[in-house]
Amino acid sequence: MTNPAIGSAAPDFTLAGDTGPISLASFKGRKLVLYFYPKDDTPGCTTEGKDFSATRDAFAAADTDIVGVSRDSVAAHGKFRAKHGLTVGLGADDDGAVTEAYGVWVEKSMYGKKYMGIERATFLIDRDGRIAQVWNKVKVPGHAAAVLAAAQALG
Repeated sequence: MTNPAIGSAAPDFTLAGDTGPISLASFKGRKLVLYFYPKDDTPGCTTEGKDFSATRDAFAAADTDIVGVSRDSVAAHGKFRAKHGLTVGLGADDDGAVTEAYGVWVEKSMYGKKYMGIERATFLIDRDGRIAQVWNKVKVPGHAAAVLAAAQALG
């Protein structure tokens, strides 16, 4: 499956979050950073969550909300947020429907073993619910700053 194209409508979603339900509709009129990450409390995912949390005020000043999505449970998200002081929303994609809709549930390989997992990817969604920018195969260092710059430029 491929990512939704830039300019296309963002796939609709409603996810359970550790602070309540999270839906695309609830962000109408605001910009949204929807970032997908493989697993709570792993080194890269923790750094990414901390980086987005550290820049949350700057995103808010750019009228942009941030939601991280993985297939971990709501309870795991709550523990992850508490342990690392994360301030971004975290959505639990229990059944994988959202990761499938955004084209980030992919075949991966580690030590020669193939398996399915979430590709680290970020989507910037504009005020009208359209895909404004996509980052695939994200490398964490500097990523939150690059996404912030794009959100600020989107106006």
